[in-house]
Amino acid sequence: MSYESSMLSELKMPPRSEVEFALLQALFKHNGVIKEFGAGEEIVQEIAVFFGLSEKQRKAYLETIYKKQNRKKRSSLWHRLLFRAADSLAKDKLVSRPTNTFHITQKREWMLTEKGFDKVLKILKIPISQKDFLPTQSYEVQKIIKKLEKAPRPANYVPFDEGKKVIQVTKELTLRQRGFRQLVIDAYSYQCAVCGVKIKSPDSLSWEVEAAHIVPHGFKGKDDILNGLALCHIHHWAFDVGWFTLSDDYRIQVSEQINILPKDFGRMGRYEILRGLNNNNKRIFLPSKEEIFPHQNSIRWHRENIFHAEEKLPF
Repeated sequence: MSYESSMLSELKMPPRSEVEFALLQALFKHNGVIKEFGAGEEIVQEIAVFFGLSEKQRKAYLETIYKKQNRKKRSSLWHRLLFRAADSLAKDKLVSRPTNTFHITQKREWMLTEKGFDKVLKILKIPISQKDFLPTQSYEVQKIIKKLEKAPRPANYVPFDEGKKVIQVTKELTLRQRGFRQLVIDAYSYQCAVCGVKIKSPDSLSWEVEAAHIVPHGFKGKDDILNGLALCHIHHWAFDVGWFTLSDDYRIQVSEQINILPKDFGRMGRYEILRGLNNNNKRIFLPSKEEIFPHQNSIRWHRENIFHAEEKLPF
């Protein structure tokens, strides 16, 4: 038995296979990414608490003597066990290594792959059908997001993807749609561009805000940031059916048809969901980077094809 193995056995450290399972669950809990296992990192202590490790187990060190260099190296046994478990997951292509993740996100983190994402959903008994709606990052989706972020902002932007297959759903299309959702809601800081609401579920697995297409998916609207808005459920629906639209300078325009609705319509208690948007020619909340603002060509299409501008009687 090696020196390291004897230390693990003597201190009754958890088996590496169990640490691998714990790492996958920790990755899921932290939206698909965790930092490298350095001293003082919260994730190191979090998983130690999960296993109920004692102070002695957490602070045990391996000592390696380098005779030629006449020096002694000490390394944390617990950190080493975490690294070996993560390295094993990377060999099985369940996570990406920090060196690989850095090329995509400029952060040295372990990140779930699509294969690892599927595995942890199975472990936690979460239906695979929920995958598209979870905020969990994956290495493959982040690669798509990087491409979307680097795309130039053309003056003659065409918000349609003529090659998009509306009926046939492929793996590549699903990954791109998830990349679109994550990029849009992150760009808007997880808040509705119209009302500013920002809230997530108690388990942090979902946000109230959604990524809305300006030119709808059904009209072959592109899955990119220039054709996207972050909207809460109510304002997403209202935008999709044409109750309001945007001007070229991102101010809200409400349909005049609101004037013929019964007064108890479009209300949430005392809050006027739609009529309240008419106040002060309100501008929406926008991303911090101007180059990823919604493109005027997408907005104009929505105004001309979805928005119900004029007041019309329902008969």
